[in-house]
Amino acid sequence: MKAVSARNGRIFVTEMEEPELEPGHVLIRTEYSAISPGTEMSMVLGSGDRTVVLGYSAVGIVERTGEGVVGLEPGSRVACYGAPYVRHAERLAVPSNLTAKVPDHVDPREAACSGLGAIAIHALRTAGLQFGESVVVVGLGILGNLIAQIANAAAYRTAGVDLKKDRAARLRELGVPCVYTDPAVLERDLADITGGAGADAVLLCASGSGETLINRALEWIRDRGKIVIVGDLTLSFSRAVMFAKEAQLLISRAGGPGRYDAGYERENRDYPIGYVRWTEGRNVAEFVRLLAEKRIRVAPLITHEVPFERAPEVYELYRRESSGVIGALLCYGDGA
Repeated sequence: MKAVSARNGRIFVTEMEEPELEPGHVLIRTEYSAISPGTEMSMVLGSGDRTVVLGYSAVGIVERTGEGVVGLEPGSRVACYGAPYVRHAERLAVPSNLTAKVPDHVDPREAACSGLGAIAIHALRTAGLQFGESVVVVGLGILGNLIAQIANAAAYRTAGVDLKKDRAARLRELGVPCVYTDPAVLERDLADITGGAGADAVLLCASGSGETLINRALEWIRDRGKIVIVGDLTLSFSRAVMFAKEAQLLISRAGGPGRYDAGYERENRDYPIGYVRWTEGRNVAEFVRLLAEKRIRVAPLITHEVPFERAPEVYELYRRESSGVIGALLCYGDGA
C-alpha cells in the first residue's frame, strides 16, 4: 500500500507493507485523512535522513476486526486518531480504543478531522472551565477555530483573536460573535465579554516565540486565571506578572488521557470511566457527537481537498504563509 512520508524536509508518497491486524484492533480502508499543519510541518522539518510517516487523523470503513473487538463490525464507518496507528495511508490497523463510529448523516470529510477535534476538546478540558466562565482563543487556524467553536457551543463566554482578517471572518461566520484582528480592541472589550473580572482562561494556539504573547495573555486573565499552551510556543514570560496574579501556565498534550500509553493504545486496555472520565478515545467520540448534532461545523474550514498521491502539493502550500490554506484533506479510493 502507499503512504505519505517525509525525508530531509521533502514529502514523498512511498510504498509500505500493509499493517497487520492485532487483537483489539480494526483494519480500516481509509476514505479521508486530515493534515495537522503544526505537528506535521514540524515533523517534516525535523525528518533529517530518516523516513517519517505522517498523519494522525482519519476516517474510513472497517474491513476486518481483530479478536476481542466489540461494537464494531465490517462496513462501519469510523473516525480514528493517533500515530503510529493512524497516518496518511491507504489502510490502517487501529486499536478500537482510538476509534468512534460515525453516523450515516455525518459528512466523512468532517469526521476525518476528529483527531484535531479531540486535541481541541482536551485543550478546553485542560483549562478546567465551568459553565458561564470565559475563554480567549489566540490563533484561529483550524485548531484554534475548532476550540473556539466548541467553547461557544458549550456556552462559555468566548472570544477569538487572529491578526489575519480571513481567519477572523471565518470564525465569525461560524457563529462566534466576539472575534478580533486587533488585540488592543479585544482588550477594550474584554471587561464586557468576561463580566468585568478578566478571562478565566486564555488558550494560545500560535507558534514561535511566546514571550510577548504569554505576557499579554497574563494581562488578560483574571486573578488566578489560566493560560493553556496549545501551539508550539517557546515558554518565556514575566515571572512578576505571573506572580502578581498567581496565574497557572499549563500545556495541553494531544487528545487526552491514554495518549502515549502503550497499555491503553496498542494493548487496547481502556481506563475505567469512574477513574478517567475523558480519554482520548472518548474525546474523539464526543467530537463526532458535536458534528452529528450540528453544534459545530468543519466543512467551511476545509480549503483544500486533493487525492493523497498529490500530498506534496498541499504541504508546499503550508510552507507559503500567503497560500490561504486552513484545513486540508487527502482523499483515497472513490473519494479521490
